[in-house]
Amino acid sequence: MSKSDEALSTSTPGSTAPGTGRWIPVSLAVFASAWGGNEFTPLLVMYRQDGSLSDVAVDGLLFTYVLGIVPALLIGGPLSDRLGRRPLMFPAPVFAALGSVLLALGSQSLTLMSLGRVFSGVALGLSMAVGGSWIAEISRREGAANRAATRAAMSLTAGFGLGAGLAAVLAQWAPWPHVLAYAVNIALSVIALALLPRAPETRPRNRSAGSLVDDLPITGLAHPRFLFIVLPVAPWVFGACATAYAIIPSLMTDKTSSAPIAFAGLCCLLGLGVGFGIQVVGRHIARPGTVRGAVLALVLVAAGMGLSVLTARTLSIWVALVAAAVLGCGYGMAVLSGLLEVQQLATPDNLAGLTAVFYSATYLGFAMPMLLAFISETWPSVTYPMMFGVGVGAALTSLVVVVAAHRLNPVHVRVTDVRAVAE
Repeated sequence: MSKSDEALSTSTPGSTAPGTGRWIPVSLAVFASAWGGNEFTPLLVMYRQDGSLSDVAVDGLLFTYVLGIVPALLIGGPLSDRLGRRPLMFPAPVFAALGSVLLALGSQSLTLMSLGRVFSGVALGLSMAVGGSWIAEISRREGAANRAATRAAMSLTAGFGLGAGLAAVLAQWAPWPHVLAYAVNIALSVIALALLPRAPETRPRNRSAGSLVDDLPITGLAHPRFLFIVLPVAPWVFGACATAYAIIPSLMTDKTSSAPIAFAGLCCLLGLGVGFGIQVVGRHIARPGTVRGAVLALVLVAAGMGLSVLTARTLSIWVALVAAAVLGCGYGMAVLSGLLEVQQLATPDNLAGLTAVFYSATYLGFAMPMLLAFISETWPSVTYPMMFGVGVGAALTSLVVVVAAHRLNPVHVRVTDVRAVAE
């Protein structure tokens, strides 16, 4: 029996019976971190209305937590391969709670809010790289390899969606709008931290490993399918999200003046809700050895960008909601197809590392609101319909690259892999 098998077969205090959902505590920690990362998004409208920060500064806070995410992803993944999943995942709920504390205390301080966003980013980065790999490994050991990517993707999406939706409702209609939403995440993070010891370790500490610096380089990055299928899809994951629940609500503020925060939350909940739903059936579409999932994702993103053009021209609430839903479907398929491709390419030794690089690339999409706000303020003649039109062209270009790369670099798939996805 391997060390990994021993770790999984050994009972830990409070652990569930074998094969009965030992991935759930990890999923809850990922859920809490994703909640903390996205609860801020619908509140962008509130912070804009306060008038203390410019639009570029507010949208910059949306992107600031990437400064926490990317290092946590790139270092946390390889470090968890060395030290084990549990030691690197435990800090995630702690950072999530600290981030929410700083955001609650610093509503009038750009410095405190920026630091809070960075802490939220660290929590989310660890959850995505380490938590996603941990969920996948537990699922495989439980005989549910076909659900590994779906469980990881849906844990994130559920946290993103519910966190944003509840934060918007509380900020719009409950007392203490700058505090209460964050307090909920603090409580959820504490619960997740308490339950996390129930999850079994799947990657025992490697005591014979050499220098940590030797572990940081990630193998597999030069694989043609990673370069030309995974990476072209990745920025559209949160590029689609940012358009759906950051840019579109800001354009619709005049039309939704009676409840602008709630409308932003509705866009979040709608986009991420359909993104969650499409992941349920997405694994039957994104079959091993194909790029069906990636193709569908990019087609949906291009369609969503086209609907965003129409939204910016008409300022119709119903068109805006349809655009958010289509972009949410694009998000859901993009994150699922990217994870499936990574898990197909990776070995046990570079799964966390490749997952980390994929997720790092996805967060480039959160620069989109800040970039578009800067362009709009600097060059008023460049309109949002024009910029969304460029987005349509960029998504279709990515689609051509993905299809061409698949034809030039087909992957051999075992019959058992196809059956696993179909189950």
